[in-house]
Amino acid sequence: MSEHIHYVTDDTFEPEVLQATTSCLGRLLGRLVRPCKMIAPILDEVAQEYAGRLKIAKLNIDENQATPPKFGIRGIPTLMIFQKWQC
Repeated sequence: MSEHIHYVTDDTFEPEVLQATTSCLGRLLGRLVRPCKMIAPILDEVAQEYAGRLKIAKLNIDENQATPPKFGIRGIPTLMIFQKWQC
């Protein structure tokens, strides 16, 4: 697992993702869902390649059930980009 992936919870999602100083890729997953496991190595590579330019945050929806409904998440895995525009 990449040291560049940030693990977030319902409590830390807003400050870590929505208020991040860089763009953020939010990954919502279920721990035992096979497709979630399949994309993990790819996201590890992306996290390393874009370190410092793109933050990758990981939220386990089995343990954090308050955040997904706020964004209309109905299935997993879900990847969402939270863009920070540079002005």
